[in-house]
Amino acid sequence: MAPEITRIETTEFSYPLEDLALDELGFNLVYTPGETAERKLFALRIETDEGINGEYIGGNSPGFAQVNMVADYLIGKNPLHRERHWSELKRALRKYDRMGMGPLDIALWDFAGKYHDAPIHELLGTYRERLPAYASTYHGDQNGGLDSPEAFADFAEECLDMGYPGFKIHGWGGHDRDMDREVETVHAVGERVGEEMDLMLDPACEYETFADALDVGRACDEQDFFWYEDPFRDAGISQHAHRKLRQKLDTSILQTEHVRGLEPHTDFIATESTDFLRADPEYDAGITGAMKLARVAEGFGLDVEYHAPGPAQRHCLAATRNANYYEMALVHPDTANTQPPVYEGGYEDQLDSIDSDGTVGVPDGPGLGVEYDWDYIEDNALGGRTYE
Repeated sequence: MAPEITRIETTEFSYPLEDLALDELGFNLVYTPGETAERKLFALRIETDEGINGEYIGGNSPGFAQVNMVADYLIGKNPLHRERHWSELKRALRKYDRMGMGPLDIALWDFAGKYHDAPIHELLGTYRERLPAYASTYHGDQNGGLDSPEAFADFAEECLDMGYPGFKIHGWGGHDRDMDREVETVHAVGERVGEEMDLMLDPACEYETFADALDVGRACDEQDFFWYEDPFRDAGISQHAHRKLRQKLDTSILQTEHVRGLEPHTDFIATESTDFLRADPEYDAGITGAMKLARVAEGFGLDVEYHAPGPAQRHCLAATRNANYYEMALVHPDTANTQPPVYEGGYEDQLDSIDSDGTVGVPDGPGLGVEYDWDYIEDNALGGRTYE
């Protein structure tokens, strides 16, 4: 008899982030000694009549507002019919960005792995089990951490000594952005470690003009950067702007972190507006959606690079030939990553989580291969919903 979804439960919870606070505009997390920021996440559990749960932790309030719109559809359905559910939810959320699909789809994949007693990467088709990682920094600060070009260069050298083969800079935000400092940081890091590491720059859409993006991009050219990611205030969604940027720079462009949907991602490639494709199982409609993007990129002869760390990202990368790196984010010489304290069994995404070769492993248990501390989640719960 086919399995059936009987109940779905979502729980919002919070946890503290030590020595971190929001910057002056209230958007970027930056190193701030002595301060404590609060982060909120969601826990999702899909229960079935098999006594096996599909679980996932991640996502934000806008995404879970969409979960609330569509969760009832899944009650009574076969949890193994992921492609059918993906198609129906895609249509149901057609007026929105579909961010609610990701957590649901990942939890369905977690169920499938547990049901078949196999890790998700085996169900997808394993290509590798060790993942090369790059160190992806917090934004620059003014507080004695990553507060200068030299500080970024020092940290890059530290990451090189740890075994990281790649290093990505997130520069400064705020009203008093100093473009000369952005350029100087590219040169400082490039001159210090550029011959030994792949270097990346992600302004996270901070630059306000095409001229600024071009100026910093030319510095990336001079230092032979591996890629240049999301410079513009357009939020990385203008195909025309990024095609023009590609035409004027030698450094490869990485786009589509903020583009939602299979078809717009495909259009970015077809119009020659990016060199690498960005994918994220949480943002891009789950593991199902992220793997569709990987196959689209493969069909065009390009690479896909998965955004952010996490168990779902590790499984996707493990099953993808045309990908280069696992993003160990966010890292800093003086404070920890934003990983929630909900993993049991030793799973971590911290600066020192790599081995001496600069790689991380793939969880090898059934499904996502991680165990969640549901007691911690309940103890720090802010609310939730149940669908049955």
